Amino acid sequence: MTSRLNPYLSFPGDARQALEFYKSVLGGDLSLNTYGEFGGGGGAHTDKIMHGRLETAGGLTLMGADNPPGTEHKPGNNFAVSLSGDDPDELRGYWDKLSEGATVAVPLEKQMWGDVFGMCTDKFGISWMVNIGGQ
Repeated sequence: MTSRLNPYLSFPGDARQALEFYKSVLGGDLSLNTYGEFGGGGGAHTDKIMHGRLETAGGLTLMGADNPPGTEHKPGNNFAVSLSGDDPDELRGYWDKLSEGATVAVPLEKQMWGDVFGMCTDKFGISWMVNIGGQ
C-alpha cells in the first residue's frame, strides 16, 4: 500500500451513525472496530467506535472514531489529518518532521492493534496521526 493522506474525524459517541450516514451519501465499503474488540474502553465505551474507515470505489477515504474515554469533544476542532501506509522509512520521516516543535499526544510506537502509531499537534496547531501498518 502506498502512503495515503485523508481526514480523520472525531465524534462524541455517534461515530457509528455518522459513518453509516457518510456511507449512504458516498457509497463504498465501511469497516468499524469497537473499543471492546481491542480490550479498551470498558463500560459504556465498549461498543463505541475506536476506528472506522470508509473507502469508496472512486478512491475517497474517510476515517473516524468516537473520542476515547476521558477526552473532550470540541466541535470545530474534531478532526486530524491521517498519514498511513506500510513504508516505515517514509512515514517515520514524515513523523520526524511533523513532530519537530510539536506537542506529541501519542509517541510513535507499537500499539495494541499491532501497528506503529503516533499523534501530534504541529507547530501550526494542526493535529496529525501517523500509522505504519504491518510492523
